[in-house]
Amino acid sequence: MKRLLLLFVFGFLLQSCARVGSPVGGPKDSLAPKFLGSNIDTTRINVPRDIKELRIDFDEYVTLKDINKNLSISPPIKNITRIIPSNIANKFVLIQWKDTLQANTTYNFNFGNAIADNNENNILRYFNFAFSTGDKLDDLYISGEVKDALSIKKASENKFVIGLYPVKDTIDYKQKPYYITKVDDDGYYELNYLAPGKYRIIAYEDENGNSIYDPGKEKVGFQKDSVVVEKSISGLNLKLYPSKKTVKYLEMKEVPGGVSMAFEGRPDSVTVKSLNEKLTDYKVTHKPKSDTVRIWFDAVKSNIGQSTVENLKFGYNAGTKKDTLYNASLFYRYNAKNTMDVNSDNGGGMLAPKQDFKISSNYYINSINTDKWIFRAEGDSLNTLPFTAKISETNPYQIIVHADYISGKKYQLTVPKETISSFYAKNYQSKRFDFEVDKVENYGSLAFKLENAPSTSYWIQLVDSSDKVAYQKYTKGSEVKFDILKPGEYVVKILVDNNENKYWDEADFVNDVFAEDSYIYYKMVVVRPLWDTNENWDLKDTRVLDTSKLTAPKTDSTPSQKDNKNLDLQSDKSLLTPTR
Repeated sequence: MKRLLLLFVFGFLLQSCARVGSPVGGPKDSLAPKFLGSNIDTTRINVPRDIKELRIDFDEYVTLKDINKNLSISPPIKNITRIIPSNIANKFVLIQWKDTLQANTTYNFNFGNAIADNNENNILRYFNFAFSTGDKLDDLYISGEVKDALSIKKASENKFVIGLYPVKDTIDYKQKPYYITKVDDDGYYELNYLAPGKYRIIAYEDENGNSIYDPGKEKVGFQKDSVVVEKSISGLNLKLYPSKKTVKYLEMKEVPGGVSMAFEGRPDSVTVKSLNEKLTDYKVTHKPKSDTVRIWFDAVKSNIGQSTVENLKFGYNAGTKKDTLYNASLFYRYNAKNTMDVNSDNGGGMLAPKQDFKISSNYYINSINTDKWIFRAEGDSLNTLPFTAKISETNPYQIIVHADYISGKKYQLTVPKETISSFYAKNYQSKRFDFEVDKVENYGSLAFKLENAPSTSYWIQLVDSSDKVAYQKYTKGSEVKFDILKPGEYVVKILVDNNENKYWDEADFVNDVFAEDSYIYYKMVVVRPLWDTNENWDLKDTRVLDTSKLTAPKTDSTPSQKDNKNLDLQSDKSLLTPTR
């Protein structure tokens, strides 16, 4: 009995030592999963059209990361019913569908960076699996780069995709592209396993992940001419621009002084008519290409929304169909707190030298009466200083106060109540603005001499480290100068007003209209105190801005055609909408 017990214990210990388990210590697994085979034979041709699944086997347990974002199937297969693994790791990937496949067609399953091993999360990068229902695999490709022409900083998540539509009499851009692939984090793409033919190419930022370009909501890049694929093409580069939005009414809401009407898109002009018997005295303001219309009225005098909520109705036309008014309404309740107010535009009370003092209002400024305004140097309560004030020609919500300001001096400007008027209101309280004029030696200047300058007007912008436009000029010609600039580093951009409409027009893919010209200077400019910086800029210069200090480090990538890509170093472009 003792011998049997001893043999049992010995056998148990021996079996425990023989169990397969995770080794303790040793080198960390750094290898990606290895493809072993699939349910489709190795030739991958003459695959039956009625096949309903693709199974891919690997040498270890794998998981799928963001499969809906990573996986693209070209041509599209609808009615995908199942994808494995989902929650539990497996040694195979399985995709099932209901569709019958097209005849003589090469299908490519591009998994992007979705496949990873279960233990160390090693990614099998850019994994493709292709097969054909015909007697050959199509093997042509198009490769290149896709860049965001708006931002110089790298996005936290790259949502760019690029696709091809076969050219025919009518192309339905509301459907997924016939060939589609994701753009990698470095901006590189490859459209593989293409059949010879003529295609329309489009790149876009697939914000909602539906693999379809949504005009007006997603950035877009395209070529007007078709791409003829007779052999493989490298270096076909595209840049993404904000797309023009179709004008569409969104909403109305109560705002200081009345109500606002908001649109998607930027209408050239908007006609508004009150449909309320009580509201007969009102004003409508709208700046061309603005997405907001303001309707001003005296709610107290017209007895609108005083004691109860009132349903205000308006007819509007945003240029869609002439002589046709569409109805819009809101439930309006007057808010007594939304009074007219004015504040200084000079943050921190410090005015840059050689600049005008600016006052802004939350109401449209109709007129001003400066007779009672008092402008004095600090500490001098007896003498008033001469000044002039006017409503800004480009911004009716702003007043520009000009005087012979002296650097280093402090000033006080008193604006009594009811001296600034809107259509139906006045500033309800007096305000005193205390400010100091900064010293010239705290600022620098920057001058540009342009070669191959635009023949039309343009905006030249200085963009700060937060990617905001710090300074801007709308000008024309080959020379431009900024006299008073805060020290710092700036990215310089030019937006060309090709059609001289004083608005930078976005891309319109539906109507084959490119965005207006724009450029980014190939280097950061440094402004130093008491320093005149002079730069020469040839707009045909193909050098681009080094953004290595502005973006996150680039990730490694699997060797492919990408290693031999043909870079297109054309002038970079910008899409910042001018601030006015």
